[in-house]
Amino acid sequence: MARSSSATKDPSRQRLLLHTTPKHLLPKLMSAHLSQELKSKYERRSLPLRVGDTVKILRGEYRGIQGRVKGVSRSKQFVYIDGLTRKRADGRVVDIPVHVSNLVIIALNLDDKFRKEKLGEG
Repeated sequence: MARSSSATKDPSRQRLLLHTTPKHLLPKLMSAHLSQELKSKYERRSLPLRVGDTVKILRGEYRGIQGRVKGVSRSKQFVYIDGLTRKRADGRVVDIPVHVSNLVIIALNLDDKFRKEKLGEG
C-alpha cells in the first residue's frame, strides 16, 4: 500500500509540499498563535494573519518588536511589519520579511464581518 505524500518526515519532501501547496490552502498555513489574553477571550489557539493585525516578534534578531502587519506574502509565508525596514547599500529602504512562525498576534483587526462571525463577535 502506498503512503500518503503528506505523511513523510523527510525535510526535502516537506519543503516540496510547502512550495507546491494549492493557492486555496495557503491562508491556513499563514496562521500565528494568539496572545494569552486573546486565547482566553476567543478560546482558540491560532488565527490566519491579516493586514492590520498587531503582532509581536518572538524569535530572531528583531525579537520583542511590535507593530501592525502591512503586508503578507502567502507564497513565501512572510509577513511585513510597519517600521521594520533596512537601508540597502544602494540607498533604497526595503521592508524586512519575518516568517509567520516567529510571530504572536497581540491585537486583531476586526474590520471584516466574516472574521467577526468566525470569532463569535457578531
